[in-house]
Amino acid sequence: MKTGNKTLICLLCAAAIFSGCNNSGKKNEEKNAVTEQKTETAAKPEIKKAFDPATVGEEPVFVIKTTKGDIKIKLYKETPLHRDNFVKLASERFYDGILLHRVIGGFMIQMGDPLTKDPSVPATKYGTGGPGYNIKAEILPQFKHKKGAVAAARKGDKTNPEKESSGSQFYIVQNAEVCSSLDGNYTIFGETLEGFDIIDSIANVKTNERDQPIEPIKIISILPEAE
Repeated sequence: MKTGNKTLICLLCAAAIFSGCNNSGKKNEEKNAVTEQKTETAAKPEIKKAFDPATVGEEPVFVIKTTKGDIKIKLYKETPLHRDNFVKLASERFYDGILLHRVIGGFMIQMGDPLTKDPSVPATKYGTGGPGYNIKAEILPQFKHKKGAVAAARKGDKTNPEKESSGSQFYIVQNAEVCSSLDGNYTIFGETLEGFDIIDSIANVKTNERDQPIEPIKIISILPEAE
């Protein structure tokens, strides 16, 4: 065999070996990626629910247990997106440990930001957190900002022209007259049945320049009313 042919054969063999190594490396990388993905999925903890959302009824009644006392609310069947989302979050104990981060006497009390549970998050960030999604507005003319009305917080019209609601933050009206200016602009999805005195008590606490209570007020739990 000629020397030139031997050289060509050697080069082709070397190229094949190199290509095989590359393909093997890619396969290993792909295999590792799949393995890592499976491991990550398997490691994700399953949320243990406090109750079955399917059992609470069309207009469920919940007790918001706070460190200041209990507020009993009813959710409206006419606002199913907000009702079902609230029920889901409550069943997952999403609200447990959350602080009331905005309290304005003679106006309303606001809660539902999960950032308030994290001690590493500065208080200046309170009011900016949520579950990572918004809810389509369900603004209905028959529901007004009466005392004890439960309504969804949201971003302003400039950045939120569709008036979509926060995925978790909500407020409860203390003063109907002052809050009446909000009618038609925020989704009201429930009302207070009991605990109006607790609303007043919370609304009258001392707050800082950001309307945050000086002495933290915490949600202990939000669960369906016991039968």
